[in-house]
Amino acid sequence: MISPRIAFVDVDGTLIETGSEIADSTIDAVRTARSNGHLVYLSTGRASVEIYPAIRDIGFDGTISSGGGFAEIGDELVIERTMPEDAVARMIGFYEESGYDFYLQSFDELYPSPGVRDRFAEDHAADTERKAGTGADPASVTDADDHPALTAFADVRPYSYTGIAKSVFLAGDLRAYDRVSEALSGEFHVITGTIPHMGRGSGEVTLNGVNKGSTVLRLLDRLGLDAASAIGIGDSSNDIEMLQVCGVGIAMGNATDAVKAHADEVTTTVLDNGVWNAFRRQGLI
Repeated sequence: MISPRIAFVDVDGTLIETGSEIADSTIDAVRTARSNGHLVYLSTGRASVEIYPAIRDIGFDGTISSGGGFAEIGDELVIERTMPEDAVARMIGFYEESGYDFYLQSFDELYPSPGVRDRFAEDHAADTERKAGTGADPASVTDADDHPALTAFADVRPYSYTGIAKSVFLAGDLRAYDRVSEALSGEFHVITGTIPHMGRGSGEVTLNGVNKGSTVLRLLDRLGLDAASAIGIGDSSNDIEMLQVCGVGIAMGNATDAVKAHADEVTTTVLDNGVWNAFRRQGLI
């Protein structure tokens, strides 16, 4: 009898290639592991509303979203780690004074600044053109003509100051990360490199102590599971704490060297059966 394990799987760059491509083997790996009695959770920097149906339909036991801001067991929201209203106000004020585009993540809403949709539209158009040029016809997690993110980011309205767990900033200024860190790091956790195609000026902000790893530990405690039984798989800087707290931390082959330095193992790349090979090596499938 195989002892059940629990795996926490990042989305962008791990479960799917940045944009929309997903390997058939990844879907098979998740479904086979669960059929073998193991638990598989999403663990993503995306807000819950950015986890589109085609991703959820793969089938997972629960979700950590907004970089550790929220956690669900099944469809039940069990952990909320949101910012005080005055902290949100200070963060928004800094972004606006600096002229940076940004969006806020609550559990079920996105609040974008006016320029966010155009940034994502430009990137989406370039990605579509690249794929057309290669003749690729990849499996996609989006099936609409207009990418769901573009619809969400077009909804510019007054910001909410309650229920916000994370913000993402987008700037052409290569010093944006340094400036955000200097201005906000006393109260916030600031990281960069989570949206590589948005440039080196992008990054994300949560409260100090709020990250995937610390939320993994809270969720494991609620589930009555030991961290030694957990597997974390990711590729980006917001995955580092998750790789550190899990019994086995696995970096994708496409991860940065900084992320790989915190991993116990390195698997293959996202479209080269990375998740499948990681699950196979760990005996989940």
